Amino acid sequence: MKYEEITPQEYLRQYVKCFFIIESDEVIEYESKVLPGGYPELIFNLSDVYLHSEKEERFNLTPPIDYLGQLTRPLAIKSKGKLTMLGIRFYAHAAAYFLKERMEEFNDQISDLTGLLHTSTKTLYEQLMETKELKKKIALIEYFLLNRLSCPERRFDQINLVGDITRSLAANNYSDNVDFIAKKYGISNRYLQKLFLQHTGLTPKSFLRINRFHHSLSFLDNKKESLTSIAYSCGYFDQSHFIKEFKLLSGETPLAYLNAKAIAKT
Repeated sequence: MKYEEITPQEYLRQYVKCFFIIESDEVIEYESKVLPGGYPELIFNLSDVYLHSEKEERFNLTPPIDYLGQLTRPLAIKSKGKLTMLGIRFYAHAAAYFLKERMEEFNDQISDLTGLLHTSTKTLYEQLMETKELKKKIALIEYFLLNRLSCPERRFDQINLVGDITRSLAANNYSDNVDFIAKKYGISNRYLQKLFLQHTGLTPKSFLRINRFHHSLSFLDNKKESLTSIAYSCGYFDQSHFIKEFKLLSGETPLAYLNAKAIAKT
């Protein structure tokens, strides 16, 4: 199975973390545990793949276009078939520019977007199916995204504000006090909570928790620091706080996570 990430053109980098493609030349069965990362994904399924997630009791044919919302816990999925999946990995707030629904409606699940999207998105899917070269597929997606962003709506001002706040939190290592953030931007704590839920699917505290967790994974993968050192580097109160939140979001302790990765490599 092949996995590749593609960097978007410069203007889109404030909205899109990356594009990605997953392909297999053969029919395969694949099991995966998707961890919370703070990056929702819009996925174009360009082949017949059957997907089984926790919400379903059997394998179902994937829809042409689906959406992986914000995860607040690990999501186990199984797939079988000959994979060709092309995806857009958005920053936390950015999918809201393209979907009018409240983002929390999509949390902890993979949703069929076929009936919710504008005709232009369905046209894009048809163009992707007809195009063979990956470079041209990416160009089609970028054109679609740029065209959508060039037609601003009133709600975009709110989404822009949420984007500014998420970047501010990232610049401060995800450790700012939520009350301080609300005061900094001249809004009430309650309004901040409402904006975040509507446009990211998360509360500010959940956003901070997930991003601390995601940050800690990069430290664990390097295996150069102790758990205590990682805890403080990522903004946890102490090692106990780190282990508790890590288990909440991954379903296992940091040591169990490292052991599972080591076994997978053997």
